[in-house]
Amino acid sequence: MTTPTSPADAAVLDALAPEGGRPDGGSDAAETAVRIMVAAADAFAERGFSATTTRDIASRAGLSPAGVYVHFASKEVLLFELSRRGHLRARDLLVAAARDAADPTEALRAIIGGFSRWHAEHHQLGRIVQFEFRHLGPEHQEQVLDLRREIDGVVADVLAAGVASGEFDVEDVRGTALALLSTAIDVARWYSPGQRRTPESIERLYGELAVRLVRRHAG
Repeated sequence: MTTPTSPADAAVLDALAPEGGRPDGGSDAAETAVRIMVAAADAFAERGFSATTTRDIASRAGLSPAGVYVHFASKEVLLFELSRRGHLRARDLLVAAARDAADPTEALRAIIGGFSRWHAEHHQLGRIVQFEFRHLGPEHQEQVLDLRREIDGVVADVLAAGVASGEFDVEDVRGTALALLSTAIDVARWYSPGQRRTPESIERLYGELAVRLVRRHAG
């Protein structure tokens, strides 16, 4: 596999990786599949899903169109794999943040802050999986929606725990979880590298804003 040299390609690889490793390391076939996914992410981000052809993706991956079809039946399947893996990676990061936190307040700060940072660091993939969703077929949409519901559930569980402990004052747990996640996801829409706000500063700001929104105030 040709190692990506651009920061965007490296970010896509990191976003697609399971926690603690690179995606699909090992066989030549697996490495070629990853190279195709990185090429597809570049093409979808630059041209949009509808305007991207299999030939575009193949050219970026250094393959023929037939070489792409060996690994992926269609560009819709490629979009699905990018979306599925991106959501899995994000879900695993949130689960780990909640698991490692000392209390619900720390967990919420880490989850929303980390999710916001992820959408800044991986804004290219974030835009694809969030805003090209309508191009997935019904079966693939449902699988991605299942992952989104799992992500919603992680945040809702933290909010419910905070309400139970007296740390949070939240009437609509599910609705609040959706609102907090939506603000983090929106980072992918407006973020671009080189601007004044860094992923680290976004993580601190969004994490603190989330806690302020739900924190129970004395009196």
